[in-house]
Amino acid sequence: MDQMPDALVAMRDVAISFGGIHAVDRVSIELNGGEVTALVGHNGAGKSTLVKILSGAYQHYAGTIFVGGKEVAIGNPRDAKAYGIETIHQSLALADNLDAAANLFLGRELRTRWGTLDDIAMEAEARKVMRRLSPHFERFKEPVKALSGGQRQSVAIARAILFDARFLIMDEPTAALGPQETAQVGEIIRQLKADGIGILLVSHDIHDVFDLADRICVMKNGRIVGTVRVADVTKDEVLGMIILGNCPPSAIPGPGASVATNEERGRQR
Repeated sequence: MDQMPDALVAMRDVAISFGGIHAVDRVSIELNGGEVTALVGHNGAGKSTLVKILSGAYQHYAGTIFVGGKEVAIGNPRDAKAYGIETIHQSLALADNLDAAANLFLGRELRTRWGTLDDIAMEAEARKVMRRLSPHFERFKEPVKALSGGQRQSVAIARAILFDARFLIMDEPTAALGPQETAQVGEIIRQLKADGIGILLVSHDIHDVFDLADRICVMKNGRIVGTVRVADVTKDEVLGMIILGNCPPSAIPGPGASVATNEERGRQR
């Protein structure tokens, strides 16, 4: 892994528990700009809880978070946004009755000098950011409920980066999308990488993970099993990390993780 000062976002020994159960147990992870890190694991592995800590929805009781090498306090979602961390939830949280521009500026509307909504300026800005992400998008006058799944995802991503987000948390961005829309979202993610934006991709789809991610971080029972570069691992080896909690030789093990034996690696293949 890169050293902490070079990481865009770093979490060190972060922990949180609920009713005595360690949902996240001394987790350390480093996330870089211009890179997609996939966070994978079974339901209950701790992925959602870790993401909620980073997005400000939960407050950890132990550990430290760094942004740009500096220790920060993230006590709520507003703090996360202030540090350039935006979350795109699986539900997208769009206002279905509003058009793309209104969704992009929802809660942060532009106004004229007379105090009225500046619809022209907001649409112009919406067109600018959507052109960057999805050049063929033209349905600016329609409510987003009329858009396809891929187009709705584009609007949600555009809303996240409109206000200079440096890091995106994406929760199952291709869930329920068809192959063409999945490919469209993949192109947007690659564009965001090229722009230097860091992405934490939470996904259950191992094929999407291998198509989109640079690194994979596996969680199990609230802990990091290990982190590995996609180019250095097979899908079966990642599944072995998820199911058995064993790391292949190419992975950097988490605290207390075990490295798969030759016999175990043979069974995984």
